[in-house]
Amino acid sequence: MLELFIAFGAGLISFLSPCVLPLIPGYISYISGASLDELLANKKINLVPLILFTLGFSFVFIIFGAAASYLGQVLLQNSETLRILAGLIIIVFSLQLIGIININFLNFEKKIYTKKNSNIWFSFIIGMAFGFGWTPCIGPILGSILALASTEETVFKAIILLSFYSLGLAIPFILSGYLMQRFLMFSKNFKKNINLVTKSGGVILLITGVLILTNQLQILGYYILNYLPFLQNFG
Repeated sequence: MLELFIAFGAGLISFLSPCVLPLIPGYISYISGASLDELLANKKINLVPLILFTLGFSFVFIIFGAAASYLGQVLLQNSETLRILAGLIIIVFSLQLIGIININFLNFEKKIYTKKNSNIWFSFIIGMAFGFGWTPCIGPILGSILALASTEETVFKAIILLSFYSLGLAIPFILSGYLMQRFLMFSKNFKKNINLVTKSGGVILLITGVLILTNQLQILGYYILNYLPFLQNFG
């Protein structure tokens, strides 16, 4: 349960990151085929393309998670080494987010340019392209969740983990399209806090990495359930 909360929170932080949040209106305008003025003037927006877009990148993230878990299963005989390696990877990614270190290849951004298409499934394809794109902000966060997925006992658990990460990114994206005017006001006021959110997310991932490295993550989950027993109803 703790890992699902971490994954969902990581998805939300990915949405609020400085290389995603400012681009949301552009993505929504491109996917919906309407200009920003049209989106603001029209109170109703077709959510189907937005949902297909989120399903597209969710599909890619889940495939990544399943692959990471499968690799972990192949290396099961070295599970202790895999756990330590996953913890170290998450720590490195978290330090990148916090700004303590700067690894150049993690700052590489892949942009894919496409022409608009009236086919409704085009949104799903664009979503997949977004999922494959390696951006400076979601790269370390997604990489940390994939490292966490590699330590899962089964591929199914890894799929659920990446599904929660995808939900953390997809839900606010769809809501932004539905409430565009409010989103623009929120985005304008929130810009000054973007770096704080990114660094806070880095700190959370750093703590997670250290707990995995020291094999204490499950113990933390036990204490959380002990103090918040109602969470057991969700798992």
